[in-house]
Amino acid sequence: MSTVIKVENLSKQYRLGNVGTGSLAHDLNRTWHRVRGKEDPYLKIGEANDRSVKGSSEYVWALQDINFEVKQGEVLGIIGRNGAGKSTLLKILSRTTTPTTGSIKIKGRVASLLEVGTGFHPELTGRENIFLNGAILGMTRHEIKSKFDEIVDFAGVERYIDTPVKRYSSGMYVRLAFGVAAHLEPEILIVDEVLAVGDAEFQKKALGKMKDVSTKDGRTVLFVSHNMSAIKNLCTKGTVLSSGGLTFLGDVSDAIAAYQNHYEKRDIGTTFRKECITDNDMELLEAEIFDNAGKVKSEYSISEDICLRVLINCKNRIPNLYGYITVKNMHDEVYIESDTYDFLPNVLDNMNIGINEYKLQINKYVLPVGKYKVYFNFTSHFANRFNIENPGDILSFQITDMETRRGFNRKSYTSQLLKWEIYNAK
Repeated sequence: MSTVIKVENLSKQYRLGNVGTGSLAHDLNRTWHRVRGKEDPYLKIGEANDRSVKGSSEYVWALQDINFEVKQGEVLGIIGRNGAGKSTLLKILSRTTTPTTGSIKIKGRVASLLEVGTGFHPELTGRENIFLNGAILGMTRHEIKSKFDEIVDFAGVERYIDTPVKRYSSGMYVRLAFGVAAHLEPEILIVDEVLAVGDAEFQKKALGKMKDVSTKDGRTVLFVSHNMSAIKNLCTKGTVLSSGGLTFLGDVSDAIAAYQNHYEKRDIGTTFRKECITDNDMELLEAEIFDNAGKVKSEYSISEDICLRVLINCKNRIPNLYGYITVKNMHDEVYIESDTYDFLPNVLDNMNIGINEYKLQINKYVLPVGKYKVYFNFTSHFANRFNIENPGDILSFQITDMETRRGFNRKSYTSQLLKWEIYNAK
């Protein structure tokens, strides 16, 4: 198989809080060195991108010295904790941003889905956006029309296809965006965590489509997800990123094992409290898990309801903000997946400035005996305008007793709705 993506010595540096170097003096200094044929002086400074600690430098390396190749027809899973550099890497491969140093060589057309509605114009209808995206990919109108019905059928938005996409729900947005990206025959398909926006049925459908794209059509897929089960089932190779560096590249099962053995070794329990407050527009400050009596504990019986409390600090109003709760077992198999968009009006949309407190409940007789982790994720249609923190797996608990109930034989996840109830807002 021929090589379709080749990344050599790829690095990306950012200056915190500013665009570019952020000052005229730094710009002049860089220009002066470039004119003299010397190395950029700011490439010699900077720290690894560890978001959990306060550094001493205003420069950070989101990526540093990344090297890998992807062959035609391969499905590469990109794994790493939040802040590891996954999204930065995909943005560079999608040519939405440029590297600081190094080079990338890509053979073929690239379609990317990096956030909800990537490449969509909100004022245009679904129909118009399909043709717009196809034209951007270099397809003729005839080619796009031949795929049009298939895209609409896959997305399930036929009734709203002539409605401006700004009126679509987040689920409709991502269904249509993924349908366009997958069906307009790019040689390379790049998909970020955005598929988590869809419901269980759509995620299964999307993963199946990506598998068909690679195995039947021989196209290449790059896939970022925190769902290790999806990574394992879909991908043929895996790479692990940590603090901007490439720490593993090889067989997908070995990549998952490397990630879980070395990068998930952190204590998560019944209570989470953020140690360092950041400048993010929205961040999760506290979370805890407790029973109906208000007692914080780690062990529950099948016949008990399980309650979650989250404390969110909102510094700016974020339109269309919604949150996801995922409950996974210790093998990263998903048992419950729910988001605030299931409730209208959306309880997180334009939340109050300041501290907001919410309660959620996992009903009894939903989870079988076992150990579980709770994953939190937040996003918005306008995520590119705001700094929204996604804490990941921060709580754990276990179901211990062997009580059984007629008809209780759960082996796969449920779309049970976890209702977000407002505790108070200060």
